[in-house]
Amino acid sequence: MTQRTALVSGAGIAGLTLAYWLRRHGWATTVVERSAAPRTGGYKIDIRGAALGVVDRMGLLPQIRTMTTDVRAGAIVDGRGRRVASMGGDTFGGRQGPDTEIRRGDLLRLLTDTAGVDCRYSDAIAALDQDDDGVAVRFASGRTGRYDVVVGADGLHSATRRLAFGPEDRYVRPMGYHVCVYRVPDTLGLDREEVTYVAPGRTALVYRTAHDAGATAMFLFEGAPAGRMTAEAQRRLLAETYATDGWRVPALLSAAADAPDFYFDTMAQVHADRWSTGRVALVGDAGYAASSASGQGTSLALVGGYVLARELAAATDHRTAFDRYERRMRPFVEVNQKLGPANVRRMVLRTERQVRMSMRMLGLIGRLPGHDRLFAAALAPIHRAATAITLDDAPAAPATVS
Repeated sequence: MTQRTALVSGAGIAGLTLAYWLRRHGWATTVVERSAAPRTGGYKIDIRGAALGVVDRMGLLPQIRTMTTDVRAGAIVDGRGRRVASMGGDTFGGRQGPDTEIRRGDLLRLLTDTAGVDCRYSDAIAALDQDDDGVAVRFASGRTGRYDVVVGADGLHSATRRLAFGPEDRYVRPMGYHVCVYRVPDTLGLDREEVTYVAPGRTALVYRTAHDAGATAMFLFEGAPAGRMTAEAQRRLLAETYATDGWRVPALLSAAADAPDFYFDTMAQVHADRWSTGRVALVGDAGYAASSASGQGTSLALVGGYVLARELAAATDHRTAFDRYERRMRPFVEVNQKLGPANVRRMVLRTERQVRMSMRMLGLIGRLPGHDRLFAAALAPIHRAATAITLDDAPAAPATVS
């Protein structure tokens, strides 16, 4: 009898969740990560529905509850900084009941500490060679290894997907928008609050959480895919797009030059007919990115890692496991991916008339009694999608094969 082995490419939320559960099922698991250390910072993220069940089963939910962003209020302002609408933080963030929000870096730290597996930083998969008995891997560092299965959990621009499935443009579908996030000084004096500014074709927001000394800015704007751009070109495009905007936008833009955590990308989804080929599979954004506009990327990563590990533990061969994983996850993924295009159209309004009418409507609703309940009713599709899968208990299956 030999212990089954897995290589997970990517120490993000999906990869670390998968690694944790594979270890729990007795697999010898290695994680390889291109970055030099666990990533910190990042945007605040939501954990909803079935994903809450995953972190609860990992024993992390009590810790997550103590690390919530505790954003208590949200507001929408016009170009002169006048508050058009205000609402509670949970309503503004699309949360209901037990839903919780945490900074991405905080969740990654918890998962890294909990995974309990060999995690090799500053390295990546350079080549894959499959045969009937396993996958031979050559790493960028020159090291080699052999594994029963390899799983790409390396995000939207997955190198594992490119090596095993083919070019990125077969799978990545741009949505017609760009997203940019980075840390900024809190010049607004925010106290667990988020403020959003909306203009035709572009949105800017800034927030400060309970655990932050500073604030975080986020920009969403229309734009055709720009291909690979230098950081300098990305900053230039951002500045040009928002050059005429008021409110605090100029100050937010000025902070981009020195932001060490500057993140810029085309907003996109990943659609693939299959999430496995031979002994290589995909999980999380690498296989089925729903985009940040969906609000469900974190939940898909957590649930996907859990389900894939369960199926690998329950089956004695990878083909059966991968097939069952896809059958369980695909309906859940599809309903959550549908949220992305619909949500981004509400977040980024295309015309001056749409902006004007939306501001007027929000202002009117905001003055009605019980307006938080009215706003919350519009969020029902998110919560239906978040609970569109039932977690099965993971079986105590042997992790060895003869």
